[in-house]
Amino acid sequence: MGAIKSVEQLEAYRRELAAAARPELPTVLVCFGTGCQANGARPVAEAFMDVIKEQGLEIDVNVGIKTTGCHGYCENGPLVALRPQDILYLKVKPEDVPEIVEETVKGGRVVERLVYRDKATGEAVARYSEIPFYRHQQRIALRHIGTIDPASIDDYILAGGYAGLTKALAMKPDDIISEVERSGLRGRGGGGFPAGTKWRSCVAVESDVRYVLCNGDEGDPGAFMDRSIMEGDPHSVIEGMIIGAYALGSHQGYIYVRDEYPLAIRNLTAALEAAREKGLLGEDILGSGFSFDIKISRGGGAFVCGESSALMRSVAGEVGEPRAKYIRSVERGLYDKPTVLNNVETWANVPEIILKGADWYASIGTEGSKGTKVFSLVGKVNNTGLVEVPMGISIRELVENIGGGILGGKEFKAVQTGGPSGGCIPERLADLPIDFDSLTEAGSMMGSGGIIVMDEDTCMVDVARYFTGFLVEESCGKCTPCRDGLPRMLDLLTEITEGCGGEEHLAMLEGLCDLLTWGALCGLGTSAANPVLSTIKYFRDEYEAHIRDKRCPAGVCKALITYHIDPEACTGCRLCAKNCPQECITGKRKEPHTIDADKCIKCGVCKDVCTFDAVRIS
Repeated sequence: MGAIKSVEQLEAYRRELAAAARPELPTVLVCFGTGCQANGARPVAEAFMDVIKEQGLEIDVNVGIKTTGCHGYCENGPLVALRPQDILYLKVKPEDVPEIVEETVKGGRVVERLVYRDKATGEAVARYSEIPFYRHQQRIALRHIGTIDPASIDDYILAGGYAGLTKALAMKPDDIISEVERSGLRGRGGGGFPAGTKWRSCVAVESDVRYVLCNGDEGDPGAFMDRSIMEGDPHSVIEGMIIGAYALGSHQGYIYVRDEYPLAIRNLTAALEAAREKGLLGEDILGSGFSFDIKISRGGGAFVCGESSALMRSVAGEVGEPRAKYIRSVERGLYDKPTVLNNVETWANVPEIILKGADWYASIGTEGSKGTKVFSLVGKVNNTGLVEVPMGISIRELVENIGGGILGGKEFKAVQTGGPSGGCIPERLADLPIDFDSLTEAGSMMGSGGIIVMDEDTCMVDVARYFTGFLVEESCGKCTPCRDGLPRMLDLLTEITEGCGGEEHLAMLEGLCDLLTWGALCGLGTSAANPVLSTIKYFRDEYEAHIRDKRCPAGVCKALITYHIDPEACTGCRLCAKNCPQECITGKRKEPHTIDADKCIKCGVCKDVCTFDAVRIS
C-alpha cells in the first residue's frame, strides 16, 4: 500500500493487516539485538530457515529482515522465543535448531536443557512470562521489543502503532500538552524535568520556527536502554516525536545518535523512510494538513554531547561544547530557535500516554515519579540485562527479584546509579524506592538508567577513581573546575589507592567536589563529584583504611595487597602454577604451593582459577 491519506485509511489498513495475519501459526522469534548478534544469532536464524525449508513446514519464522529487537536478557543470548507456546530458549546454537523444531515446534514439547534455570533452586522455567527476570517487569517503553520486526512498519501498525498519533491529530495541540502534563511524565535522560512543563514553555515563546529533538547519545558505560529502543522499536520514538511536534507546532525534528550505534542508525533510517512512504511523516500527515519530518544527526561519541546545549551545537555542525544556560533551550535552542529536547525513552512513552490517557500513566509509579523506567542492570548480579519496572520499586527488589541476587552468593555491598556522574548507595539503603527524588536525596541520581551492582569484593575508593578517570577523559575542558579540578581529584584518588594518601587527601577531595558542584559550567560538571562524595559519605571507613592502615579492605588495590596460598586449603592441584603468567608459584603435586611475592604482579589469575579457595589476599 502507498501513502495513507487519512486516519480512516490507516485504521482500514490496520484491519486489513489483522485479517491477513495468522496468529494460529507457530512463530519463532530470533532476537537480533546487538548482544544476541554478537553471540551468534544470525547463524541460528539461518539454521531455522534451512530446517523449515527442508521440512516444508508452514511456520512464520522471524529471520533475516524479519527479526526482533533485544529481549533484554542479553547475557543469555542468542535468545529464541516460540509462540504460541510462550517458551524462551537461552544460549541457542545452530546445532540446537533441528531438536527445537522437532520437539517444540512440531511436537509441542520443551527442550529442558535450553530453558532458564533458577540460580538458587535449579528449577527449570520454560515459560517466557514466568522467568523471574521478566515476571516482575512492566513494559511501556519496551512494549513491542522482542515481539515485532523493527524493520517492518506493518508489524508496528498491526501491534497498534500510530494509534496514538491518530488520536492526537483529533485533539487540540494545547490539550495534548495538558495530557502530557497530567501524566506526570518526567524526562528519562537524566534531569527528570517534567516533559509537559518543557513543552508548554516552548509553545509560550513567540516564534515561526520550533524544533523537536531526540537525544540518542547514550554515553554512560554499560548503558544500552536507548540503543535497544532505537534498534528494536524505532517507530515508537518516531510516533512520539510526531505527536510532540504537532503539539508544539514544529515542522522539523532531529534524532541525535552516536555513530557507535550502527544498528540503531540503520533501523531508524529504514523506519523514517517507511513512515514517509506510508504518509505518516512529511507533508500533510494523514491528510491533517500538518507537516513534519525528521533527520538523523550522527554524533562522534563524545560523552559531553549528551548534555543538551552541547548536543544542539553538534547538530548545528559546531564543536560539541556546553554553554551557560542563562537562556533555556525552550527559548533559544537549536539555531537559536525554541527547541524541545527529550531522550529516546521519553519519546517512546508519549504515544501510550496519548492513547491510554494521562490517568492511566499517572496511576503507575510514585507521587513524584510517574510511570515506569528502563534500566540496564549490570555488575555482580546473577541476571543482567535490560529491565523496565514501575517507578518506586526498591533497589532490593530490583537486585533480588529481577537480578536474581548477588553472583556467587557473595555479600551485596552497593549499587551505583546514574552513570559515571551518579553516586553509590550502600546495601543498608537498599529498601530505598527508585525514583527521581529518593535517589537525589541519597546523593545519587536517576541519570539515564544505568545500575551497577557491587559485591563485597568491590573497593569503593577504586570505584570513585575509575569513574573520575572516565570523566577526566570525557571532559570537554571548557570550564576550569572540570578541566583542572577533575584531573587533580584523579591524582588524589590514585595516590590513596597506591598507599600514598594522607589525612589531608580527604579534605582536599571534599574541597574539589564542592568547587565542581558549584562552579562547573554544565550539568555533567556539577554532577561529576557524585561518585567521590557518595563513596566518602557512605564508605569513609574504606578511605581511612587506605590512608591510615595502608590496607584495601576489599583486596583490590594492588599496591596494598599481597597474594599468598593457605597451606591448609591447598591440595597441590597445580592449576594456579600452570596459569601464573609470571611462573612465580612453586610446589610439588599434591603438596601445598607457595607464591614468590617478589615476582608476583598481583594479576589475580591464581585466585580466579583456584577451585579450593586456597589463594588468599592480605
